Amino acid sequence: MGVNPVIEIVGLTKSFGKLNVLNGIDLTVSEAEVVALIGPSGSGKSTFLRCINRLETPTSGQVKFKGELCTSENVNAIRREIGMVFQKPNPFPSMTIAENVLAGLKLAQLKVENKDDLLEECLERAGLWNEVKDRLNTHGGALSGGQQQRVALARALARSPKILLLDEPFSAIDAPTRQSLYKTLAQLRRDFSIPILLVTHDLREADLLADRITVIDQGVGLQTTPPKILFERPRNSRVAELVGINNKFEGIFTAGKLMWTGCERFFNVVDKGKIPPNTPVAWVIPADGLSLEVAQSNTSIEVVVEQVSTIGQIAVIQLQTTEGGQTIVWEASAAEVKRLALEANKKCHLEIDSNKIHIMPLRPINDPRRFSS
Repeated sequence: MGVNPVIEIVGLTKSFGKLNVLNGIDLTVSEAEVVALIGPSGSGKSTFLRCINRLETPTSGQVKFKGELCTSENVNAIRREIGMVFQKPNPFPSMTIAENVLAGLKLAQLKVENKDDLLEECLERAGLWNEVKDRLNTHGGALSGGQQQRVALARALARSPKILLLDEPFSAIDAPTRQSLYKTLAQLRRDFSIPILLVTHDLREADLLADRITVIDQGVGLQTTPPKILFERPRNSRVAELVGINNKFEGIFTAGKLMWTGCERFFNVVDKGKIPPNTPVAWVIPADGLSLEVAQSNTSIEVVVEQVSTIGQIAVIQLQTTEGGQTIVWEASAAEVKRLALEANKKCHLEIDSNKIHIMPLRPINDPRRFSS
């Protein structure tokens, strides 16, 4: 977290009748910071954004912008500083492309000296200027889905926002345009120090764009941390599941000794002293904590190659331990596959670096102790 918070959210909750959608989320976003919100469908990510912008009124909790508490009295003034792009762009069908981009200025009661220059600048930033500059009077509904989404982004940028809220803005955009808009976001953050909150289902996108990632599940903020820490040291087994960590296992931990359930294999693992003896835990091992050899060693684990999938110069190898039948996914270069002569049904020996093992609580999401780790 940076030293200049622009958005401060404390204990944000939202209920629709008896349905609790948000359950007390805390989050701080600093200048020029990108925070990605990830989680399963229905977890509350979009509602969270809408509560920040007061399109939905929070049931309880506080939202502050630059230290100022957002209330019903000042919400319109605060909204003028927020740009938001929704998952579905929904252009105004009766308006032209130009009118759609500039519509936000009228709604926010903002005035600019030269609208033509602003229109070109915003469409250029959204990667759309060259496609539409000769047909700015075309109605927005005639554009493709990807073009409509970029018009929506241009509309948000036209207001010169101090904060940008993006609700899965790239879902309908082709890969080359998506890459271009990634660069746009990076430039916006660099040039204008705009904090960005990005809802996405794409873990790779979150990893690529975000300074920090917040994992939300059932309206609960499970963990907020930089991508590298999240993917290597998830707070608990539910976080590990949601971020798609392949090599997640269970075990019993006692005083620095981790027993791998099913394999009866022990590892020496450093702990901060928070886990009681004989505690069931989940554990993960990052890719750089695994190595594979043909020859056996005193510490190796015998595995059988189940499948080798090669994509370009990278291969994904699925292994199964001879003892316990545990499935492990290992990634290697094509050169490594050739060196080890890997193929289905071949026996090899796996080394697990116990210094890279991360253990965590094995608890359900609704356990009130889920944050202790």
